[in-house]
Amino acid sequence: MKQEGAILVVDDNPDILIAVKLLLKQYYQTVITTDNPFDIEKLLKEQQIEVILLDMNFNHDAISGQEGFYWLKKIITQDPAVVVVLMTAYSDITLAVEAIKAGAADFIAKPWKNEQLQGVVAAAFSHAKDKQRVNKLTRQAQGLNQALSNQKFEFLGQSPAMQTVFDTIEKAAQTDANILLTGESGTGKELAAHAIHMASNRSAHPFIGLDMGSLAESLFESELFGHKKGAFTDAKEDRVGHFELAHGGTLFLDELANLPAQQQATLLAALQNRQVTPVGSAKTIDVDIRLISATNENLPQAVLDNRFRQDLLYRINTVEIRLPPLRERIEDIPLLTEYYLDYFNQKYKRALSITPGDLELLCRYSWPGNVRELAHSIERAVILSDSEYVDIRAVIPADACELPGRQISEAAAENNHSYDTFDLEILEQRAVRAALKFHQGNVTQAAKALGLTRGAMYRRLERYDL
Repeated sequence: MKQEGAILVVDDNPDILIAVKLLLKQYYQTVITTDNPFDIEKLLKEQQIEVILLDMNFNHDAISGQEGFYWLKKIITQDPAVVVVLMTAYSDITLAVEAIKAGAADFIAKPWKNEQLQGVVAAAFSHAKDKQRVNKLTRQAQGLNQALSNQKFEFLGQSPAMQTVFDTIEKAAQTDANILLTGESGTGKELAAHAIHMASNRSAHPFIGLDMGSLAESLFESELFGHKKGAFTDAKEDRVGHFELAHGGTLFLDELANLPAQQQATLLAALQNRQVTPVGSAKTIDVDIRLISATNENLPQAVLDNRFRQDLLYRINTVEIRLPPLRERIEDIPLLTEYYLDYFNQKYKRALSITPGDLELLCRYSWPGNVRELAHSIERAVILSDSEYVDIRAVIPADACELPGRQISEAAAENNHSYDTFDLEILEQRAVRAALKFHQGNVTQAAKALGLTRGAMYRRLERYDL
């Protein structure tokens, strides 16, 4: 079987070109020949070339080899991954040493034996593949450092609505199906995408996210597909696109509904062909990604309004998962509050708690910004607190603090406890007793009213011998 890849032979002797091509095409998929070294730049732009066999002398009677060194330098500058083997009829040790120092991988004298040429080319081809792998890993590492976001929060929930989400994720993650995450802003779509990736067979490979809503139209192709140095004014070096960075793993495109029509068509072509072409290059790159998209818009309605391509919608939503707003999963607020309070306590080196009354305020508030707003509110409360408790009233709207109370307030009113002490442990014991009485001994409902997990509730029942 012929090896995949291309070899370019550059020599001004047509007999040499024919002989080399007849020999090497038995072993390599593509063998290109030219008698004009000025073709090299164009050929390197048009396709991926692994090895170049380069004559050192192109002018009649030239024996210095300086032409070969000139073109060697040009090749290395344009594409450092190419492996160059210099060849000449006027060889000596000094010239060979100079060739290697200048960047050539090897040096071969004419005339040669076919076995000798085959060996030199095979070694050069293997070296080229190694360089490509190392170069790709290096570029990916550089790109990953730019693309990877900061530490992510955990994707939490114990409500029935979230259990449905978790069940769907578990089923969909085991496939390579494209997934569309829908829901209001702040419901945790990016966290859900991370959860899908970590539960999938691609979890050992990169998770790369890109916010399409913040992406300038002029940078769309560069960000997604990469670009070559010099492709446009600010392209001062090669850049790996997000598709290539996510190769083998997951590509997460957030706020997908913001794409203009032309960019939708470009994205659809890349998804269908599983290939991308960096800006400024004629070479395509094969990509293997699992696409997860997210939007807070109604894409079917956008299709009816001619704002979104129907064929792209079909491509991206093999499985659709809706993330419920926080007002539909109020029972998750105590769990989320405990998690974020612990997280920001560690981050800001605090040791703050939350009172049952403030936890009740959190459960009463409608949270138009959903989980993201809750996390930001807890963070601000931790930063602003001057006592051992966070002050939720300082970080949520005043009108939310004036809403009629539920659950804990009702339980307290039912038992009409007077504040004859300010001992927190005694007050907590009374609140636990009142909640149990109000909910007729139902531990789950009492725990929910107090803003506690079942485990935390049972610890208090044991502590107070209830």
